[in-house]
Amino acid sequence: MKTLSIVNPCFNEEGNVRELYERVRAVMNRLGHYRYEHIFIDNSSKDGTVAILRELAAKDKNVKIIVNTRNFGHIRSPFHALQQARGDAVISLCSDLQDPPELIEEMVRLWENGMPVVIAVAVRHRQAIVKEAKVELAFLQHAADGAVVIGGHRIIA
Repeated sequence: MKTLSIVNPCFNEEGNVRELYERVRAVMNRLGHYRYEHIFIDNSSKDGTVAILRELAAKDKNVKIIVNTRNFGHIRSPFHALQQARGDAVISLCSDLQDPPELIEEMVRLWENGMPVVIAVAVRHRQAIVKEAKVELAFLQHAADGAVVIGGHRIIA
């Protein structure tokens, strides 16, 4: 059985992490035939995010948390979480629910159909993402014109 790693970087997300966890869990239950780990990496939140994450991890063995001692930034912190992931595939989603967890199902389908890299780019934010992330620009340049749009996100495989 294959394992999926879902990675969620967090910074002051106490209002989102519980819903995010529930939605990811629901998706994984629908997928059914995968083991999974849900990795939350907290970037030194000042609110109640860490307490909620500890509560979730205590009741669900799939939840793993990494709590940074300081804010390492929005690039290094998620990168560290990706290095800790043990899945056959790793899916990184924003903890503020900008990336709907329900996209996981389509992304996994594309991956299982042979796509080695699948990324979701919010159609409405595509220009900002391209300007901010050279890595995503490289993927976008190699993407086929026939990419799938799901829930306002363009799936690029």
